[in-house]
Amino acid sequence: MSEYPVTDEDGLEPIEILTLPLDAWHRGKGGRMVEFAGYHMPVQYEGIMAEHLWTRENAGLFDVSHMGQVYVSSEEGITPAVEAALEAALPIDLATLKIGAPRYSLLLDEEGGILDDLMVTRWKTGFYLVVNGATKWDDIGTLRELLPDDVTINHLEDNTLLALQGPKAFAALERHAKGEYPLSALTFMKGGQFTLGGVDAWISRSGYTGEDGFEIAIPGESAAMVADLLCGEPEVKPIGLGARDSLRLEAGLPLYGHDLSPETSVIDADLKFAVNKRRRTEGGFPGSDRVLKDFAEGTPRRRIGLVIEGRMAAREGAKVFNDGQEVGVVTSGGFSPSLQQPIAMAYVDTALTAEGTALTIEMRGKQLQAKVAAMPFVPHRYHR
Repeated sequence: MSEYPVTDEDGLEPIEILTLPLDAWHRGKGGRMVEFAGYHMPVQYEGIMAEHLWTRENAGLFDVSHMGQVYVSSEEGITPAVEAALEAALPIDLATLKIGAPRYSLLLDEEGGILDDLMVTRWKTGFYLVVNGATKWDDIGTLRELLPDDVTINHLEDNTLLALQGPKAFAALERHAKGEYPLSALTFMKGGQFTLGGVDAWISRSGYTGEDGFEIAIPGESAAMVADLLCGEPEVKPIGLGARDSLRLEAGLPLYGHDLSPETSVIDADLKFAVNKRRRTEGGFPGSDRVLKDFAEGTPRRRIGLVIEGRMAAREGAKVFNDGQEVGVVTSGGFSPSLQQPIAMAYVDTALTAEGTALTIEMRGKQLQAKVAAMPFVPHRYHR
């Protein structure tokens, strides 16, 4: 925990910032630590631009242990009742979810607003969920309300979660991953049990950078050893939150708390794929009446990508205009190291979402010229 407690929004009581298992490891590597989602986390090591480009060309190791790892099951493992209960909580079709296959899903409120986005994986005896760090306690509380008492919700708080991302991630990880089958058996959105340096590890071929890569769940007590093992490979360097954000922005991937919130809906956010086909007709999940109505009728605004002229980046909260009329707001923005120009995501009136539409962004009293662009800004390179 922090030696220097900060105060809450009202300045009344100190709030302790928590530490993750790799805290000392990050500091030893020269990580510049900041508060994020209630934890000390590294924002950068060498510099955001350098770390971003290294990951695009080689492999970067990210500590994402702030995220919540949750295991949903029962004393009998996965029963029809457990499956039905989780299906009633999420807009997912669990009947089509194979063992070891992660799938993106959403936690919605009764009005169809997005409470969180998450990953769901079927294991042999239960469902493994990864939720966002800033919302994990609320998510666990929501799941406890939605799921019956005989369904067990275990927060795997002693686990560490690492993400190894980049075109050379496979080569680096393959040297150490041992399992019943080779690492090459994993394609995008597939996972399995392996060992790394003798440590049990759940490895899935997934991530949030748009690159080929892996997410690795291991016991927290072994985190430093595994991190050293991977960073001992010439292709791998530790990467901070700054580059993680610029990488996911280039990949056109929304970030909860910025591009997603209870005020955004599935169709607003352009996340139709997160509501599986059967659920689009049957409903039966929180907010399904609103979601199915939006599928049928559309919504007045949509999430879009923007490329911006010049070098000045548009930031979250910047207003978007069309012919002098306010038509939307930027939710994520920054300078793209790969494209060498500013890019952003915004919500704008649906009538203005066609690629190439000219818009204006007001930023610090300046008018930035922008055009609607297809996402991802940088092509995904997942290994399918």
